[in-house]
Amino acid sequence: MRIVVCGAGRVGTGIARRLSREQNDVTVIDQSKQLIRSVAERLDVRGVVGNGAYPETLEEAGAREADMIIAVTHSDEVNMTACQIAHSLFKVPTKIARIRAQEYLDPRYFDLFSRNHLPIDVVISPEREVSEAIIQRMSTPGASEVKSFADGQVWAIGVKLREDCAIINTPLRQVAELFHDLKITIVAIKRGDRLWRAHSNDQLEPGDQIYFISDRNDVQRALEIMGEAARQARRVILIGGGNIGLFVAKGLEKLGSMKIRVIERNRAKAEIAAEALERTIVLQGDGLDRAILREAGVAEAETVVAVTENDQVNILASVVAKREGARRTMALVNDQDYGPISEAVGVDRFVDPRATTVSTILQHVRRGRIKGVYSLADGAAELVDAIALETSSLVNKPLRDAQLPEGVMIGAVVRDGVVQMPTGETVIQAGDRIVLMTMRENVKDVEQMFRVSIEYF
Repeated sequence: MRIVVCGAGRVGTGIARRLSREQNDVTVIDQSKQLIRSVAERLDVRGVVGNGAYPETLEEAGAREADMIIAVTHSDEVNMTACQIAHSLFKVPTKIARIRAQEYLDPRYFDLFSRNHLPIDVVISPEREVSEAIIQRMSTPGASEVKSFADGQVWAIGVKLREDCAIINTPLRQVAELFHDLKITIVAIKRGDRLWRAHSNDQLEPGDQIYFISDRNDVQRALEIMGEAARQARRVILIGGGNIGLFVAKGLEKLGSMKIRVIERNRAKAEIAAEALERTIVLQGDGLDRAILREAGVAEAETVVAVTENDQVNILASVVAKREGARRTMALVNDQDYGPISEAVGVDRFVDPRATTVSTILQHVRRGRIKGVYSLADGAAELVDAIALETSSLVNKPLRDAQLPEGVMIGAVVRDGVVQMPTGETVIQAGDRIVLMTMRENVKDVEQMFRVSIEYF
């Protein structure tokens, strides 16, 4: 596949890295010579210096032969114009744009990005994506990562095991026997820097990060067995009242009787947030100020979430809040190098917007009937939600005979609204929703399993 990526920032570089690893022909455009030089030296991609909204630049990048353009520069207007020109002049089939300004996404203008106006096939809103990820993680505080699939029926959970975990030093096949009525499948294990597909003989160790796929209704019980039975917060403090803080607060207000406080340093933003929120108290002040935190009730807060635009502020505010009595903290961390640092200084969870956005983009890059994608361990593996077609190699045979690649493991099958945990006897039927884990090297195999062939028509 020939792909043009406009923007060599964190998201653009991340998606270019992932796509080039999979032998796609990738060209990256950016106005910064330094960024283009860095990307071209580190990745197997071609770099073009220029403005992605200019026809000449797009033509130089190969837009005339491109299958897809992904516009993720820091300018919404450049992203929209790049997609418009790619469509009008170069007939690029698939156009994806990152749009940050919420004014463009107002429901009143729902047809703005239609084919007859601004022909963008997929609009990515990082603030909304990240806000939804934060809310979902807050709903399961014992998990380090959470992603829902199959219209919310199946959840994928990442959890770090502690010394007192009940399933430590037990082969996974025995875990399945002990909790046979529990609808979960452990699909991957990360130990140190190594991530691998889980096998029945694997034994878990303290400090392991495991990923399991579960029926939504069994998530809480599974976390309890693993020693992570934290209940959902009732008192929440959000540090940062910008777009993300506002989205999170609105989402939490919908969940019910939760006491929410927002701390925003900028007076204008604080006033906007106060007007937009119904049951949330907004305080104007510095989230690093202990007096403001105490006024917000930090000592009684079960969760403090720092979502300002500054990584260092988010990490430090989380540390201060924890020392002031907050039970749990979560920080928005844009720089991937700060993630491990935040955990080392006591931040309970961190959210990486880049990883969230890359996962969303990959969902639309993947070929076949792929409904959802979530990237694990900076692209070492992926969780995939897909629909089995009549022509799939998985259909109408027991899974033990399906000859799945070594790096692929099916975690759940949804049929007629019922979630099933697969065994070797399970027979996949056309129309089944499949949630699976695949290692990076087997992504193409998974695409092939769910591809739409001519026989389907």
